[in-house]
Amino acid sequence: MSSEFEIKSKRVSELLDRQRLDGILLTERANFAWITCGRDNHIPNNTPMGVASILFTKTERICLTSNIESPRMEMEELVGLGIKTVVYPWYDKTAAQKVVRDLIGARRIVCDTDPLELGLHQPPPGFLELRWSLTDAEIVRYKEGAKRTSQAVQSACRDVKVNMSEHDVAGILDNHLRKQSLNPLVTLIAADDRIERFRHPIPTEKKVARYVMLVTCAEYRGLISCMTRFVHFGQPSADLKKKIQAVANIDAAVILSTKPGRRLSEIFGILQKSYAENGFGEQWKFHHQGGPTGYANREAVATPDSSLVVLNNQAFAWNPSVPGVKSEDTIVVSGLAPQVLTQLSGDWPRVIGHFQNQTVPRADMLVV
Repeated sequence: MSSEFEIKSKRVSELLDRQRLDGILLTERANFAWITCGRDNHIPNNTPMGVASILFTKTERICLTSNIESPRMEMEELVGLGIKTVVYPWYDKTAAQKVVRDLIGARRIVCDTDPLELGLHQPPPGFLELRWSLTDAEIVRYKEGAKRTSQAVQSACRDVKVNMSEHDVAGILDNHLRKQSLNPLVTLIAADDRIERFRHPIPTEKKVARYVMLVTCAEYRGLISCMTRFVHFGQPSADLKKKIQAVANIDAAVILSTKPGRRLSEIFGILQKSYAENGFGEQWKFHHQGGPTGYANREAVATPDSSLVVLNNQAFAWNPSVPGVKSEDTIVVSGLAPQVLTQLSGDWPRVIGHFQNQTVPRADMLVV
């Protein structure tokens, strides 16, 4: 834990020195989780803003929060990090502003968000990139979260029955995720023709007849595992099997091509070529293809002109799709080979994706 915290502290301190700043105030959930090595400052699940902030300066690390949240911060979330808590009254915004302003003083402090309306500026360019190259401790934590996500999704798929509504399936999925101590940030469910019609299908009352798609972005101690799986009742058609193989090949191409030092635009060009080689040349235009993940569902979305460069130990979630079929898992890349974190386990069916004499096992549909 201390090693991870020290590495991140060094990254932030170096950025502050380059920008001639004295500190940064971090309130967004993703940034709070990152700087605190996976601790949690959220209450509502529908906002990126948390209920506690970390003031990071060259000499101190302080948690700023209301008297409602301070007991949990002190007794659960921040234990062992050496971060003291400064408290302000939840009911008095003016008093809260004074507490924080007195603490900041004349120092040059920036912030990721400004809920108390202190007039602080946004962080300098390059701040978010500090969290993209994962530490060894983060990769260990990510593997655990991804393992839990895989187990939850596969268990949920086996509980799905014909004639369930998409809302029923969503409830089953989220229940399994919660049982694994995961926070479902995104839950997408589509049955039958809705899979072909909508690339981002929120659940409805539609009943499952032939097959259903389950999609999650599940958070574990700040890090988000993204994956998609399908359940098919009876054997898929020949056309659907052809699409499954095509998407597996496209996914293999983009996974194997994601290497440290490569620009996303270069990888996207390989992705486009693979779509064409597999008979679906224009389909990349109808849904984003994914990109870097980690403390956000997508830290950035890859496009044909993306100038971002892949970092060592960076997490990605690619999600190529054609009408009715999609492939998505979370990987981490290194100088050796990309590793799939949301791995296939047990007897889950596999389809082999092919790319330039290399293969990558991808998730097939669960046929029941």
